[in-house]
Amino acid sequence: MNTRTGRSLITRAAVGASVLSLAVLTACSAPGADNTSAGQDEDREISTELTSEDVELDFYIETGFPIAQELADEFTEQHPNITFNIRSDQFAVLTENASRVMASDDAPDLIRLPQLVDPARDGLLLDFDPYFDAYGWDAFPESQLQQMRISDDARGTGSLYGMGIGYSVTGVYWNKAIAAQLGITEAPATIEELEADMATAKAAGQQPIMQFNDIGGIAFPFQALYNQLADPTDIADWTFQQPGATIDNPEATEAMATIQEWADAGYFPSDANSLDYTTMMGRFSGGEGLFMFNGDWESANLSESMGDDVGFFLMPGTEEGAAPVAMGAPNTYTIPAKAEHPDEAAYFLNWLHTDETAREIIVNSSGANPGGPSDLEIPEAANPLTQQTLAAGQTVGADGTLVDFVANATAGIYAGSIRPELQSLIDDRTTPEDAVAAIQAAYEDEVGP
Repeated sequence: MNTRTGRSLITRAAVGASVLSLAVLTACSAPGADNTSAGQDEDREISTELTSEDVELDFYIETGFPIAQELADEFTEQHPNITFNIRSDQFAVLTENASRVMASDDAPDLIRLPQLVDPARDGLLLDFDPYFDAYGWDAFPESQLQQMRISDDARGTGSLYGMGIGYSVTGVYWNKAIAAQLGITEAPATIEELEADMATAKAAGQQPIMQFNDIGGIAFPFQALYNQLADPTDIADWTFQQPGATIDNPEATEAMATIQEWADAGYFPSDANSLDYTTMMGRFSGGEGLFMFNGDWESANLSESMGDDVGFFLMPGTEEGAAPVAMGAPNTYTIPAKAEHPDEAAYFLNWLHTDETAREIIVNSSGANPGGPSDLEIPEAANPLTQQTLAAGQTVGADGTLVDFVANATAGIYAGSIRPELQSLIDDRTTPEDAVAAIQAAYEDEVGP
């Protein structure tokens, strides 16, 4: 999922490409411990010193993502001997062409690549482990990087094959003006308080949650609940296709049951299954809905349209003070194994995580957390709402767990199972038990039991 527009990020998160994307857990195996992908030279020498020679780096990126050009311009301003040749394609074209482009003799030096698993296992991607050691990327929260680790068995362990340009986090936006009318002065600290606020809104004739579901947007509140009820390790294992992992468990069933209860109570819009993302955003920013489950990529838009009437908080847990668990995804970039200038590309990736100006560009252009070492301060954003979302991301990175979207578990799980099951669930055409069983069956059809 990418942060430049809500629609593109949501779609990507849902279908397993980006929305979306970002990492899980705070610990994993040692870099490269169980990765045996072909095409890697384990003895290759690398350098962390930027060359003094004139070099042109070839980037292949996604159309409509100007932050890459802004960062490239700033890098050249600081290092005039390094210039960039940036070409772009629409998201669908880029993902379709990526493997062929990387396998060619004219492979780019850096490529926007949401789906890393198959290219890594096919030997098309450069193993980042030598750079991880040389640049000291162990100072980054491991949750920033885990989604981009790949072994022969699963995602989330093994060698590192990518880095993010911006790391998003999801949570709950709330209309503070409506809340004030209802006597609600603080964001809920527990799920129980969240539900009490919804009940108060419903009783007063206000829409408790504004959420789209034409393409399955209720996956956001479903996983927000599931994250709090289950062990994040179990969620990670399933999303990363660890052998024996399952979503057909009591915690996912309870989250599904809660979603159905919310639907039956009228907490979701009556037309949720036909409500699209753009309409949801328009309704919420226009004053319909106390809560909306969404990500930091909308902070600048909502700040502009709602001013001080909107706030953001992380999904609360079952108990006050519980360690936060939130979904998120990086805008993933990788270096092809056949890149001509891998050291310079890796230097650029390290620079954009650590350079003060580069980090400011990421924050102000995308609204996303710039990532990088835990001890670096997040640059101040242009508006208070983005400051809230950035602080939330920092809190998760320091004290909690950032998990990938379950919609990213397989290429087909979202469109083929999660979306229709959630639509049937809120219409009472299926049960929570049957919904999770169906999703697990679809998962096993793709990856095996």
